[in-house]
Amino acid sequence: MRTFSILFQKELRSFFLSPLAWIVMALFTFLNGWLFASMVNAMRLRVSPRSLVYNLFDSGWFWMGFFILFPLITMRLFAEEKKMGTIEGLLTAPVRTSEVVLAKYLATLVVYLIIVAPVFFFFPLFQWITGEQAAFQSGAFWGSALGLGLIGMFHVAIGTLASAVTANQLIAAMLTFVFVMLHYFFGFMERFGLVTGSTWSETLTYFSTIEHMHSLSEGLIDSRPIVYYVSFSIVLIAITHHVLESRKWRT
Repeated sequence: MRTFSILFQKELRSFFLSPLAWIVMALFTFLNGWLFASMVNAMRLRVSPRSLVYNLFDSGWFWMGFFILFPLITMRLFAEEKKMGTIEGLLTAPVRTSEVVLAKYLATLVVYLIIVAPVFFFFPLFQWITGEQAAFQSGAFWGSALGLGLIGMFHVAIGTLASAVTANQLIAAMLTFVFVMLHYFFGFMERFGLVTGSTWSETLTYFSTIEHMHSLSEGLIDSRPIVYYVSFSIVLIAITHHVLESRKWRT
């Protein structure tokens, strides 16, 4: 546990001593602040049957900025170690591979949560300034927070694996972005008429990020997305562990 704690703290320090984390956080907060203000203005001009929380997290603009986060915060995890030639020393040190993987993964997950956290301060701030209750519902707020936490957990795991299979940070970033976007677009296949039939519909709904967020941002907490994201995150981290273990034995 002490070794894990040292590695975890080292990863966190490396993130926040780098200007990248602060730049990404500032840009993400600024862009979503602008989007939030635009949503408020749109709801003022036209009555919406949905809450402000739902409308914000249903916006394609939010998701485009959201998905760019993951390549940026995960591409360097193992790819940088390989490029600098420090991965061999790290894996041959008296440290378990599982501790290395978990420390890097959990540190990145904490960074992700810190980056997205400011978005959730917009809603209570809006309520405090305006005194408007209708546009902000606590169930939708906490459901959306849970949804972004689960989705982030899964996508950070994708990025961790992508960084473990290549020594090129750009390739790791591209792999992460492509797979994150493919996962997102699963939910649109039925809408575009690419698949038909109830079985396909139910399957795609189970895998669809947008459908999960629709339910959660309405305050409907379902165990299925929780099981899905947690279990697949564990699988991806296990695969990452296997990839690094195989490299360790080759060295």
